Amino acid sequence: MITIIIKSFNRPYYLDRCLNSIYKNVNCKFEIKVLDDGTPKKYLEKIFDKYRDIRIIKSTQYNDKISAIEQNLLEKKKIDGFVIPTDLWYKEVGSSNEYVLVIEDDVWFRSEIDLNILINQMKNFSIPLLKLGWLGNYSDDDFCDIKELSNELNAVIPKNIFTSNKFIMDLFMYNKYKLYSILYRFGYVNSKTKRKYWALNSILMGLYRKDYWLAIWQDAKGKVDEKQQLRNAAAWYNSNKKAIFAKTKQEFLKTTFKSSATSSYHEYGNYFDVNRMNYILNEAWLNGEFDSMENYPNDFSDNYIKSFLDKENHPDAQYNEWFKWAEKFRQQYRNLGAEVE
Repeated sequence: MITIIIKSFNRPYYLDRCLNSIYKNVNCKFEIKVLDDGTPKKYLEKIFDKYRDIRIIKSTQYNDKISAIEQNLLEKKKIDGFVIPTDLWYKEVGSSNEYVLVIEDDVWFRSEIDLNILINQMKNFSIPLLKLGWLGNYSDDDFCDIKELSNELNAVIPKNIFTSNKFIMDLFMYNKYKLYSILYRFGYVNSKTKRKYWALNSILMGLYRKDYWLAIWQDAKGKVDEKQQLRNAAAWYNSNKKAIFAKTKQEFLKTTFKSSATSSYHEYGNYFDVNRMNYILNEAWLNGEFDSMENYPNDFSDNYIKSFLDKENHPDAQYNEWFKWAEKFRQQYRNLGAEVE
């Protein structure tokens, strides 16, 4: 059995899509843990009524974040300043099965998949991380050697990647004592060097051997620090050179560029409150008006979102401002080579 872990926060209309896509497409025995960090109770109750086999596990800050959501809606206070529940993630991955799929509530399967076949190949090829999605971005393949492993998988081997123990990788990733700057000056690294290390990690769409995920996140301590994750991944790889990192030939997972958990993560200067938008769509979903599978397997259509924002006509969540916000969000990833709608 595989464990599917879904990190969730206040977007039940996407969580519903995520769960629906799992039951629709995943052909193997699995357990699902929803690690929730602040989705109001009435929404979680509807989710659980629909998916009775899942486990919903709340963070220690759950009640505080519920209050923060209410204050945001009433007083426009930002939902920020909270510790990320990495302790909960670490605990639940640690108590899961040997292989874990770690995703978030705004990720969904776009086609059928047999995870047992993939896990058997992970065992045969000593793969600690298999990517099931990469945002349509093939530009990072320029930093790797791509070799066929099987009909389903390609190996992804970083070219000329520097690895060492955690102490040295800490100096390297954080430019302590100007190490990275010195290497840059002498031409050993450049502005794209650190992108090579993403072959060793996946934020949203990774099927992991449990011990490897735990190695990456072992000292997160309430924050998501990408440099720290890459440092840990490189140090682990330095001690496990026989490991092979891989991705599926077909991209099975997809994520959104039309929403965010809170305004804190993606602020672009225009007058739009993504928290208000989420509330509008959450309520429409709760009342049976919002179809979580609209336009599936693609993301929700712009016109569908527009219909709900126009109906509510809230000054903090106007459609035109949302479109500007979403386009800036999308452009960030286009600039990195990702394919976005």
